[in-house]
Amino acid sequence: MARDYYEILGVSRDSDKEEIKRAYRRLARKYHPDVNKEDGAEERFKEINRAYEILSEPETRARYDRFGEAGVGSGVGAGGFQDFGDMGGFADIFESFFSGFGGATGQTRRRSGPARGDDLRLDLKLDFREAVFGGEREIRINHLETCATCTGTGAKPGTRPRTCSTCNGAGQVRRATRTPFGSFTQVSVCPTCNGTGQVIEDKCESCSGNGQRQETKKLKINIPAGVDNGTRLRVSGEGDAGQRNGPPGDLYVYLFVNEDPEFRREGINVLSDLKISYLQAILGCRLEVNTVDGPQELVIPAGTQPGKVLTLEGKGVPKLGNPVSRGDHLITIEVEIPTRISTEERELLEKLAKLRGDRIGKGGIEGIFGKMFGG
Repeated sequence: MARDYYEILGVSRDSDKEEIKRAYRRLARKYHPDVNKEDGAEERFKEINRAYEILSEPETRARYDRFGEAGVGSGVGAGGFQDFGDMGGFADIFESFFSGFGGATGQTRRRSGPARGDDLRLDLKLDFREAVFGGEREIRINHLETCATCTGTGAKPGTRPRTCSTCNGAGQVRRATRTPFGSFTQVSVCPTCNGTGQVIEDKCESCSGNGQRQETKKLKINIPAGVDNGTRLRVSGEGDAGQRNGPPGDLYVYLFVNEDPEFRREGINVLSDLKISYLQAILGCRLEVNTVDGPQELVIPAGTQPGKVLTLEGKGVPKLGNPVSRGDHLITIEVEIPTRISTEERELLEKLAKLRGDRIGKGGIEGIFGKMFGG
């Protein structure tokens, strides 16, 4: 049976992302095969890597919390530590604390090749009905794009970067040190090319040698029906451009829904209140009410009590991912009791009180209403 990933990292199930990252760094530093030569260290390191890969990503963590190992599969990350080049931010984590060991070799070399661009986040506010029914929205983003002038090389058109003479294109330099305990080799990023393995002598004027430029871009995105506060949409390939012609990152759009003056939401149900007169409550009636679909007729049964909830079936929020299935519209009835009545109304109500056999006490005719509505 697979071990619990939280147990592997030594964290609780309610730990936040930073706690999980700290635990991962500490354990990875301890069990990395280039540091720990004990039997079983490599397998332990693979376990730690697998646990962090699942728990550091909110979506995979949510699936794991709900379904366990079956929700995240077993193929991802099973290749072990040699597959780190495909895991985006893992390279940065290892370079931060293995720069002095041989384990940095593979990561430093990868810096001279294509590197995936950063993911971006955009917060987007929606109106209530827009969140209910979805639709298309145009957004503007600022992101890094590959420089069109130099096609990402960073070199002036007509020139090419040359191989770094300090590291011969390796992107790293080695230094051997003899100590009483033996000879140690320290590997570090090449200071001349900063790990790229290349030196640009004539920089592209459009991007100042970066190979990328900050650009503003318009995008049209589809908002699915039924989204709510905190829903995250992934727009593939619209993050920052990758370095050295690497693939771009993704854009993550986080949705926030504005409050509506009339409607509230509870899951996939829409809630609202309706004020009616005491006569409408007593006698019953048919009223036109507002829904997210527009005006609808609502039947008020005779004798409706204050606080009664009436339901319009299928007039709620479409279920996210299954818009054919919708919640209900729940309407809470509020009965308005008049504080002032005309002489004619009072006479009629007093006749009604006598007809019903109600005794009108010190409270006056208002006592009738209390009896009518359970007061």
